[in-house]
Amino acid sequence: MKSPNTLMVQGTTSDAGKSVLVAALCRILVRHGVQVAPFKPQNMALNSAVTAQGGEIGRAQAVQAEAAKIPPHVDMNPVLLKPNSDIGAQVILLGKSIGNIDAFDYHQYKPKMLGHVLAAHHRLTEQYQAVIVEGAGSPAEINLRDRDIANMGFAEEADCPVIIVADIDKGGVFAHLVGTYDLLSPTEQQRVKGFIINKFRGDISLLQPGIDWLEARLGIPVLATIPYIQNLHIEAEDAIDFNQTLDQKNHIKVTVIVYPRISNHTDFDVLRLHPNVELTFARTPNEAPHSDLIILPGSKNVQTDLAWLKQQGWQSVINQHLRYGGKMLGICGGYQMLGQSISDPHALESAQASQSQGLALLAITTELQSEKTLTNVSGICQSTQAPIKGYEIHLGVSQGEALSRPLFTLNGDIAEGAQSDDGQIKGTYLHGILDNQALLESWLSWAGLKQITPFDYPAFRDQQLDYLADEVEKVWPIEQIKGLLKLDSTQ
Repeated sequence: MKSPNTLMVQGTTSDAGKSVLVAALCRILVRHGVQVAPFKPQNMALNSAVTAQGGEIGRAQAVQAEAAKIPPHVDMNPVLLKPNSDIGAQVILLGKSIGNIDAFDYHQYKPKMLGHVLAAHHRLTEQYQAVIVEGAGSPAEINLRDRDIANMGFAEEADCPVIIVADIDKGGVFAHLVGTYDLLSPTEQQRVKGFIINKFRGDISLLQPGIDWLEARLGIPVLATIPYIQNLHIEAEDAIDFNQTLDQKNHIKVTVIVYPRISNHTDFDVLRLHPNVELTFARTPNEAPHSDLIILPGSKNVQTDLAWLKQQGWQSVINQHLRYGGKMLGICGGYQMLGQSISDPHALESAQASQSQGLALLAITTELQSEKTLTNVSGICQSTQAPIKGYEIHLGVSQGEALSRPLFTLNGDIAEGAQSDDGQIKGTYLHGILDNQALLESWLSWAGLKQITPFDYPAFRDQQLDYLADEVEKVWPIEQIKGLLKLDSTQ
């Protein structure tokens, strides 16, 4: 059945600009009075978010919902895959985990997911005037075509138009577009209503002969050439962004350890963008400078990442850092690593029941349990009484003497987090906690910063979405966008 007012954005490659373009379209449309929702049938990412209903979705869809000025919902990303090994992933269906599965078995299982995907999309079309759909990877992955639910497989079932975006900054943009189009089936080719060339730099007149050739060869228009948008900061779906702006005279050095299964590294975007923080994402101790604060982030496979951390020599580096007076923060899986031990009696993250010795820096022990905690929380910081908000995504339950020194009080009476006797080490299950301006300033002061430049990260994030929409709308008029969506020009 034809899906009303739905447009799908596919890409020639991963990181072609699909996520950002969907966010741009959502913000453009909502600014013109159109009620719009984002949608991604299937996402594979380690960065996730929690909805008000207590469901887990890809972080990109939460950002796109923010662009559309609506709360995120599990229907916006009905299938989320969170890799926990090189060949396997945890499968999240409509916000809840249904278990781990390897890549081959999941490929066979995908047709069973299609009904859930189409139902979620249908519910969105009943609630919103427009739905902007994000594809995954490339539609030209012909080895996956027979069971595809993420790209043209969805578009065919939903009967919606498609645009294809390519990143000219990678080089070979015309080869990417022609090759992708040629590998589509005849019915899939008929769905393609236009191309978008992303991240163009230079004189557009020099690109025009190539655009003319492309349109003549394929009979498909180039709808817009989006310029390379300087100093744009939109939370990344998966890849770590290393760009930052720094006050060279007044800053502290913070290192985030990047283990193989790092998750929710968007927790640290506020640090990367803060003018008083020199942030380093380090995989090995050799990449890390002398730091004021070392952070252990979340992990999708805590015991495996803990073993990797020790193998890389981080434990001795951390111990020396603490002896010299440095500060330590663990978030979610990183919080668990700071403790005495981590046990997995139900083999949730491993092939068999197991237990690992932690870094023994906090007096806690953790047991992984089958029921995942998924919730948005609010409360106050114990030390400053400032209000805080965050969200939890974890399997483990921690116990121990360090919990008698909590960091936060949630929902009026629930103690959360822990710290060492001397206050040098902190740990919390809360993601997004650094987005709270008062708390961030307090913790930067704790880490050694003398003078703090105020930085309202949520307001900055919203300004960046407007900046993105401004730049895209300059080259892609709203009338054309509405035309693709079959929206009345008065809407």
